Amino acid sequence: MPDLRPPDRAALPRVAYVIDPRFAGGTSAAVAAELRVAARHACVTVHARASAMFGPGRHVAPSLRAALDDLGLPLTWDAGEIAADIVILHNPAFLKHQSHLGARIVARHLIVVAHENFLRPGGAEGFDVGGCLSVIDRASLAVRKSIAPVSGHNRATATDWLAASRPLGAWDVLADDWFNICDMPRVAPTAAPRDRRGRHSRPGFEKFPPLEALDHCFPSHAEANVLLGADMLIASGLARPHWQMLPFGALDVGTYFGMIDFLVYFTAPTWRESFGRVIAEALAAGKVVLTDPETAAPFGKGVLACAPAEVDAAIARLVASAPAYAAQARAGQAALDAFSAGAFEARFAAVLAAGGDAAREAA
Repeated sequence: MPDLRPPDRAALPRVAYVIDPRFAGGTSAAVAAELRVAARHACVTVHARASAMFGPGRHVAPSLRAALDDLGLPLTWDAGEIAADIVILHNPAFLKHQSHLGARIVARHLIVVAHENFLRPGGAEGFDVGGCLSVIDRASLAVRKSIAPVSGHNRATATDWLAASRPLGAWDVLADDWFNICDMPRVAPTAAPRDRRGRHSRPGFEKFPPLEALDHCFPSHAEANVLLGADMLIASGLARPHWQMLPFGALDVGTYFGMIDFLVYFTAPTWRESFGRVIAEALAAGKVVLTDPETAAPFGKGVLACAPAEVDAAIARLVASAPAYAAQARAGQAALDAFSAGAFEARFAAVLAAGGDAAREAA
């Protein structure tokens, strides 16, 4: 008979997470999903840092708070020492406004998950990469220090930056992507698609394309144009009577996706998403997504890659053919299988095993 006794927690590898838990949106949601997997394989602790990026306060993003509560994991704020077999620091950009971490990290393997691209289109730094990695390096004593890219494009920016910058410390890049887990509930695509368009992002100039591109994507002849996270456009007083502009967080995601059939998502030319979590959410909701080729790449044929000027024709074609719409939406949901909790679990178990092998070799 199989052994159904609970595992001996003391015998599991120790894994410590480090994050500023006040990140809104993708970072906190990704960590929340990851914790649910990691807690099955390791003795997990979670360390919160009150970074200068977000200022004072101890707010915790709702998705992360829910995961911690469900797992019974306490959140330790601003500990002076963080020690574990593996320490995983998510989104180093939270350190970009400070020169010290304020803690000492001791680990066999330190993994820094690069949620943001190290380089922007054109080659400019996405944030103060060297400064953030130096803060982490000076605070850490680890046998191995690794960058964990979240996608192929994110990987390219990290490897290019490392090759050109020769940063403090010996950083390597993990061979496999540390992708976002995308196990959202799936909704069947509509049998009667309509020209109902939307976009969703947090506010910020980098998240929005030029106005000309927005006008291409959300024309007056569309039945609906729902822009969630349009705080910046609302504040500017922009007049577009055919747009429904809503502040970030004004609707829950389920309600929002019920208002559209197409997610049309483009960003500023100087910005690229490292991994488009909102795209994964739209695919799970049974919607067709249109975006630029680089942002579409992680999802293969599950997302329509195009330019803003090509959006209208693509949507017209799919509105005219419900079977074609359904086929595209199903392809999008099939693409999410590569980002399942099970797929991440296998990758995470391999990292734990590699850490154990390294420890035995060192002994």
